[in-house]
Amino acid sequence: MTTTKKNALGKGLGALIQDVPKTSAHFQNELIKEISLDLIEVNPYQPRTTFDEEALNEMASSIRELGIIQPITVRKSENGQYQIISGERRTRAARIAGLKTIPAYIRTANDQEMVELSLVENIQREDLDAIEIAISYRRLIEECNQTQEKLSERIGKKRATIANYLRLLKLPAEIQKGIRIGAIGMGHARALITIDNTEKQLELFEKIICDELSVRQVEEIVRLIQEGGETKEKIEKSIDETPADYETAEAYSKLQESLTGQFRTSVELKRNSRGKGKIVIHFRSDTELERILGIFENINNK
Repeated sequence: MTTTKKNALGKGLGALIQDVPKTSAHFQNELIKEISLDLIEVNPYQPRTTFDEEALNEMASSIRELGIIQPITVRKSENGQYQIISGERRTRAARIAGLKTIPAYIRTANDQEMVELSLVENIQREDLDAIEIAISYRRLIEECNQTQEKLSERIGKKRATIANYLRLLKLPAEIQKGIRIGAIGMGHARALITIDNTEKQLELFEKIICDELSVRQVEEIVRLIQEGGETKEKIEKSIDETPADYETAEAYSKLQESLTGQFRTSVELKRNSRGKGKIVIHFRSDTELERILGIFENINNK
């Protein structure tokens, strides 16, 4: 059961690096090397261009206390420097923390393999937005000569999942930006994709934000548009007649926002149609985890 679940999450870098040893002993005794941070160059193929400064500082604080727990992965350049394959956030945080060296796995990779490894490492991250993932998929297809079918097998993601992400890149730039900053969710975006008219897409996008529409409400409006019978009155009526269970979903969404504010980190409230679910509290470092645990401790002491 455990193996099946892991495969469903994606194969990750291990599926792409052909010479990765199978034993941790080999990693520990032969492949990890302490490298001067002065010798490390940024990855020219890094698909990510922005890094959360607050998160980097929190990681740097953790590194000062605990050191680097997971080595970065690099390749050696012809000029004697090392280019990052994965671990740029750790490298940046290590510099902030004042470290002089960092542990690293050294890999052999040509330019195309470098692109592929960097992109796949990127899409396995949990904090990427949907557009970043979509761009990574497109680059893997275009720059690494992959089809959607081959890419699906290569990274362990369903072809339909890859196709859904790629379709997001057909949306207008304003909507793509809205996805990136979290103004709308993936469900909203999927509904907007089915509208052929760009102007109507943008109009509905603005309405989603202004009226805080649920995915179900948006889907109903899209249905009216596709049937050619949408009017302002019909759209407003469809919003007003949204079923009660989606009103409940809106309440859960507000509760999720409240919890996110209280814990000062991303909190997910997941529930099914029967009301069962779970609360997931994200943390990006041991320091942040200790802060969250302290909040629970204060609650228990009240």
